[in-house]
Amino acid sequence: MPQVREEIPDIIESIELYLVSLPFDAERRESEDSNAESIDAFNASSRTFSQMESLIVKVTTSQGFVGWGEGFGHKANPVTWAALESIVAPFFLGRSPDLNESLPAAHYAFHAFGRTGPIHYALSALDIALWDIAAKRANKTVREFIAPTARDEVSAYASLVHYAEDPDEVVFHLTRAISSGFKAFKLHESSKAAIQAARNAIGTAPLMVDVNCKWDLAQALEVFDDLADMNLLWIEEPIFPPDDSRSLQELNSKYRNVSAGENHSGVHGLLNDIEHGAIKFAQPSVGKIGGISAMLQIRAAAKKMNAHVVPHCFYYGPALLASAQIIALDPPMSLDEGHLRPELEVPFLKWDAQLHPWHAPHQGLLTDEGTLSLPKAPGLGFEPDPRVLDQYSISYRCLQHEEKFAATNNQ
Repeated sequence: MPQVREEIPDIIESIELYLVSLPFDAERRESEDSNAESIDAFNASSRTFSQMESLIVKVTTSQGFVGWGEGFGHKANPVTWAALESIVAPFFLGRSPDLNESLPAAHYAFHAFGRTGPIHYALSALDIALWDIAAKRANKTVREFIAPTARDEVSAYASLVHYAEDPDEVVFHLTRAISSGFKAFKLHESSKAAIQAARNAIGTAPLMVDVNCKWDLAQALEVFDDLADMNLLWIEEPIFPPDDSRSLQELNSKYRNVSAGENHSGVHGLLNDIEHGAIKFAQPSVGKIGGISAMLQIRAAAKKMNAHVVPHCFYYGPALLASAQIIALDPPMSLDEGHLRPELEVPFLKWDAQLHPWHAPHQGLLTDEGTLSLPKAPGLGFEPDPRVLDQYSISYRCLQHEEKFAATNNQ
């Protein structure tokens, strides 16, 4: 760990970009309907995905502190990469890594580009990295840096991919997830037959469904009625568009199990829906919403309004650990039947390689209670395996302050 030298100003010396693409196997079984698909090809739960990309940033300061971050994501990575490479990363080079200096300046500078989209995803990555550095400077984990009473363990839930609404396939993979140690489960199915089969298979364990903005309000009201006896903890993003506040409010006022937030427009768009009772479970994504800073704003506001914050987290890089660190700030919550409220979303996939030890908790780290012990190293605790990072990085770029400085002085 570098020594803090207060007499010398610390600046952001370099920002490295890594686009990591790791192959995975969802272990779907072949059948007559093996090519069936009922969701679009841009959804990461689709069978069209056989590799998952992670756009990772590495920020290094002049005093030798290193911070890692991650921005959204998946098939949008080319535009987030362009935003980082051309606009956002150059803005930060040469500036202070202090959380109260560069980040507010960047948000003001880029406010004309909107509160969501690739610029905001890029800002999210830098925000996570700067929190990593701030905690390391204090020689604390991110969670301890924010709240000394933070816990060291969170409950995890299996986020299953889409199995084309096939009840038998759903049950097969739920059985695998149970065997891996999970105690709570999220489906990406929307038919009652598939959801009923899941409920029968897992008993009273927490069950959630993500329907990917499948319905309009009239359709959603009908389906929510039909699923009322399934005891679903939440139904995620039931409406298109995802931030149709009036429709979400009507659903949640009646059923009290609406979740959304992954695709809301910035902190204030999501807080507006929480304040108006449109969402019971707020699900911001740390790599989209504005990083750890934005997540803390949402957490603080939700506490005042008795809403749950359960981060959306279909990640395996720094954003996975950032989500876990945020979850650990608050005590665990118990549900009916003695179950813990699901907290950390873990993609239920079989990976050929693991980027870091917490990459795939179900491949060795889950406890018998379905919980996960968090890193105790300062910062996020993200330390990638350099061999895996090198082998599976399909793009790399290093931007340095010296180059920016030289270019400015040569104009």
